[in-house]
Amino acid sequence: MISMQELRDDTDNLPNSAAGAYDESKVKTLDSLEHIRLRPGMYVGRMGDGSHPDDGIYVLLKEVIDNSVDEYIMGNGRRIDIAIEGNEISVRDYGRGIPLGKLVACVSQINTGAKYNTDVFQFSVGLNGVGTKAVNALSASFTAISYRDGKYKRADFVEGKLVNEEDGATEERNGTFVKFVPDGRLFPKYAFKLEYVERRLWMYAFLNSGLSLYFNNQRYYSRNGLMDLVNNEVGGESLYPIIHYKDKTLEFSLCHTNDFGEKYYSFVNGQFTSDGGTHLSAFKEGVLRAVNEYSGKDYDGRDLRDGIVGSIAIKLQDPMFESQTKNKLGNTDIKGWIVGTVKQAVVDYLHRHTDDANLLLEKVKRNEELRKEISAVQKKGREMSKRMSLRNNKLKDCKHHFGDRSKYADQTMIFLTEGDSAGGSLEQSRNPMYQAVFALRGKPLNCYGLKLDTVYTNEEFFYIVHTLDIEEDVDNLRYAKVIIATDADVDGLHIRNLLITFFLTFFEPLVLSGHLYILETPLFRVRNKKETHYCYSEEERDATAKKLGKGAEITRFKGLGEISPKEFGQFIGDDIKLEKVTIEHSKGINEMLKFYMGDNSPERWDHIVNNLV
Repeated sequence: MISMQELRDDTDNLPNSAAGAYDESKVKTLDSLEHIRLRPGMYVGRMGDGSHPDDGIYVLLKEVIDNSVDEYIMGNGRRIDIAIEGNEISVRDYGRGIPLGKLVACVSQINTGAKYNTDVFQFSVGLNGVGTKAVNALSASFTAISYRDGKYKRADFVEGKLVNEEDGATEERNGTFVKFVPDGRLFPKYAFKLEYVERRLWMYAFLNSGLSLYFNNQRYYSRNGLMDLVNNEVGGESLYPIIHYKDKTLEFSLCHTNDFGEKYYSFVNGQFTSDGGTHLSAFKEGVLRAVNEYSGKDYDGRDLRDGIVGSIAIKLQDPMFESQTKNKLGNTDIKGWIVGTVKQAVVDYLHRHTDDANLLLEKVKRNEELRKEISAVQKKGREMSKRMSLRNNKLKDCKHHFGDRSKYADQTMIFLTEGDSAGGSLEQSRNPMYQAVFALRGKPLNCYGLKLDTVYTNEEFFYIVHTLDIEEDVDNLRYAKVIIATDADVDGLHIRNLLITFFLTFFEPLVLSGHLYILETPLFRVRNKKETHYCYSEEERDATAKKLGKGAEITRFKGLGEISPKEFGQFIGDDIKLEKVTIEHSKGINEMLKFYMGDNSPERWDHIVNNLV
């Protein structure tokens, strides 16, 4: 315990410059766009170079398109034109156009906009008035033009600062045009991947049936909304025609396939909620109640959900999300409305389409039989679970977990690593508040083509499932990020593939909801007496060695265990490099796993030989 006298003594001994450092001159007020440029990650998440679909440059594009889609939702303009030329993006809609006198304010002043007025924008995601302002602030150049009733207003900005205004008469149709170039100093060496842009545009089309989006001379259009989305995901493998319902504030679609697991795509006001929320939970409950009422049975929810592919989109005036990234809805007062509407709509459909209803119930019955078949195996699992608490010394858990209501919940992660050596380095360098380590006991089983009872008879898999707490439902996941951390050699890559195969085979929703990652660790250390650099590729190694000169010492890390805990700490801290395991369409997963992990060795060998670089 430090006494007050000791504290005074310590303070008295401080230099005058340190003791008097905190005064009025040190208190600064940034204008809104300066703050966005200073802390860009607060507004667009990960910065990135465009190599990942969640990188900030795609968020900038989304924010601009969202405004145009909001116009369509409110009944104004059925077409949006998007263009990308080099690093310059432009978006033109044919809505009402921003009121000319407020154009500059709407694109440069936070907390300014019409979305606070529910008479004008009833169902908008961007209710904080930040979206377009963030695009402006994070762009090297930004131009907004509003066309309204024969007049126009134009505003040009450089790094968020207004440099030009003009107005006059025009023959252009009403609407808004936005053109911007993301700032290369904030997004170094970025480039747009067109497949990521196209994926987003299709989602806009599915969520807004009747809206036409044009990009690179291609039209993105959906006549049937979420029915088209589900059909696109299952690729014609539905066991019965897709069930679809739509009213002013709620739309959903669903079907069953022969796959394991359940897959959902949920949206609020056009925003994809990758972690679901109250609307998705209510949707699941409504479907279960409908099937039980129609059948007169009392099926378990697991029997209904296994093999289901569904999508739900709702519109709310005041959505409340559980994080800034808006990936999980928190409104609790909407449950009754959604459950009741979904239940009644599905019951009505089943009564009108009895053949489809029978196919659905047959799938539920098969699921029930399968669950009963593995119940005996689950008993073995429960016996193993008792032993697990005594024997699972390979888990070094963290204090907080994903389901906790704590500031660390979204940061929680678990590293699945190979062997004790790498696990030891991770354990010593991790943050025990939110980072857990699970050391594998060797190469996992290749589970492609195996049945679900594999989860209960294979000790390694059983430990993983119970550590993550995903046996009953992936919604129970204890960590926001499940990170595969293996060596970058042949064995390490093989273990990585085996684990990905396991999750895709039995717990596909964990991957589809974006919780599975690969840890990127350096391959080389290049240093001299003054500097030390860590390189992730041979090209980076060579460039760094050339920069440091003849005295550069190069170390090749053969495995994670060779990296000391002191070094490892910087690779799993604030600058951690993670690659998300992403699957665009669930319909191609089985074919992909069959080719790469099945028993077709000759075909795979020919593919490797023909494509070996």
